[in-house]
Amino acid sequence: MSAAAQSRPFGGALEGLRVVDFTTLLPGPLATLILAEAGAHVTKIEAPAGDPLRANPPHVQGTPVSFALLNRGKTCLSLDLKSKDQQARAEQLILQADIVVEQFRPGVMARLGLDYAAMSARKPDLIYCSITGYGQDGPDAQLAGHDLNYLARAGILSLSGDDQGRPAMPPTQIADIGGGALPAVLNILAAVVQRERTGKGAHLDVAMAENVLGWTHGSFARALSGVPEPGPGEGRLFGGSPRYRIYETADGRFLSVAPLEEKFWKTFCATIGLDSERIAELGEGADLISEISEILGRKTCAEWVTLFQGKDVCVEPVRGMSEVLNDAHFGARAVFQQKLEAVADGTFSALPVPLVKGLRRC
Repeated sequence: MSAAAQSRPFGGALEGLRVVDFTTLLPGPLATLILAEAGAHVTKIEAPAGDPLRANPPHVQGTPVSFALLNRGKTCLSLDLKSKDQQARAEQLILQADIVVEQFRPGVMARLGLDYAAMSARKPDLIYCSITGYGQDGPDAQLAGHDLNYLARAGILSLSGDDQGRPAMPPTQIADIGGGALPAVLNILAAVVQRERTGKGAHLDVAMAENVLGWTHGSFARALSGVPEPGPGEGRLFGGSPRYRIYETADGRFLSVAPLEEKFWKTFCATIGLDSERIAELGEGADLISEISEILGRKTCAEWVTLFQGKDVCVEPVRGMSEVLNDAHFGARAVFQQKLEAVADGTFSALPVPLVKGLRRC
């Protein structure tokens, strides 16, 4: 590296890369947020009515907070892609870019004349990422869907049953993030490296329903081996073990208890006053789960946190988001240090992204 390169201000690992973003809502915008945080210049193309996320609450000082969190650091541009003139403007932006990210159903960009085949014919080094539910081809490529549907299709919802076997509603958009946004970034970065070597771009077919299959590795292994799935609440990591459960405390709060390894388990049991003879008497099944539930129900969450303080027991209280925002450890690591300038004079924290500090733009 030259002395000049070393001395100039660091603009992030992806400084100089240009991205055109045709996505809405969560999967694509989160992917391009990560690229922007890494220094890429992202131009977000919105329909005249705007990204639908702009209408979603909450709004603060007239600003849609969810939209602002996901689109921080991007340049937003309104284009009516049904207009020939504005299609030409979008085409110009694509031909000047390194990366395109789009989230339409298969065939939509082709009807607009903005698809990978048309654009790569004029710009062979273009990296073009298409995020969909079911992929660019196959019998269900045109099927409409949302996060919940993709999790159902991939078998993940079947693994979340309660003791009656009813699937639980996920608390976040697993497929949008883990099947869409993060795989999109991974594949884009791999394509950037490949382009450096070959000079050629790529069309990246990111299918959310199939990308979440990697999240089922344990169940996938059992299915391949012909081993039956454990029933609802029976698996070692799904509620069947006293060493890996959520227990309620005296004040109606909850503790996540996960001392799987023997050294952690022994410390945990000693701390709550559960001796080895009693464990041997009850066995590590439902009876021991009931015993631990009764013990942990005698004290408040705060009292247990104090007792576990400084001990290797793999226990964490179940926190609400307001507590998370004020967490001392996250604070010490400056997790929420970046601010969202668009809201409340920059007093709102920006959405943390899984990008290490040394690769981010300054």
